[in-house]
Amino acid sequence: MTSSWEFCFLLITILVALVASTDPDKNKVKVLRELKVINASNANVKQCLWFAMQEYNKESEDKYIFQVIKTVQAQLQVTDRLEYFIDVEIARSNCRKLSNGTENCVIQENTKLEKKVMCSFLVGALPWNGEFTVMKKQCVDA
Repeated sequence: MTSSWEFCFLLITILVALVASTDPDKNKVKVLRELKVINASNANVKQCLWFAMQEYNKESEDKYIFQVIKTVQAQLQVTDRLEYFIDVEIARSNCRKLSNGTENCVIQENTKLEKKVMCSFLVGALPWNGEFTVMKKQCVDA
């Protein structure tokens, strides 16, 4: 009987030790440089926004491509990567998703098809490696 109690006590001790040794901050991303406003014409901001819009248009169920009308604000935070917080106003263009190019697209002016959206993107980037990830996206009709 005592051996089963000893075994239970040993098991509980091991579990407590494992839980106690778990560092809750271990999985937290360390901020190396706090969030600061940067120029929206920065080359990395443009790359991140281009990537975010590619992802937005891929995920959107709309038949038309959306394009940026205005960059409201861009911010940068440095963690284990560059994190760009980009607020933009986008609108439906006259180009359908199935078309090959977007260079001739213009914002939709037909009142039935016109649609504007405000979006906030958080893009994680390692631009020197060509790595971009949309970490967060929040959009609402404007």
